[in-house]
Amino acid sequence: MIRVLETPFDLNAEIAAFNARAGAAGAVVTFSGAVRGEAGERKVTGLELEHFPGVTERSISAIEKEARRRWPVTDIDIVHRIGRLAPGEPIVLVCVAAAHRREAFEAADYLMDFLKTEAMFWKKELRSDGAEWIAPRADDYKDAARWKEND
Repeated sequence: MIRVLETPFDLNAEIAAFNARAGAAGAVVTFSGAVRGEAGERKVTGLELEHFPGVTERSISAIEKEARRRWPVTDIDIVHRIGRLAPGEPIVLVCVAAAHRREAFEAADYLMDFLKTEAMFWKKELRSDGAEWIAPRADDYKDAARWKEND
């Protein structure tokens, strides 16, 4: 299930609901990402995430479908925020269920690498010294490239 939300979400409730659905899966892996409070030596006061409705969801769906093709997962949830977020607020939650831990860990890692580099979001970091549009870092692209090497 993929959801792009303008409102905050409860990490614990989302994970509990996923675990209930996962049932007899041998492994459940979750990852949550939050707004950082610092960017280097500068204080971050917030993050604004914009998206293009429909396009963003399709880009996430393509990433999810590829993860399902690569690994025998039984379920995937992806929750991603848009709008203005404060430091510490959850931005993203990825939950993956599979029969075995390795598949669940790898699928979750893959999903995050490509959510960072290919999902259609625009991010503006709000800092004490101004605001700046930010893009994925070189390391993010390097992380995603390792999956392409394994094709």
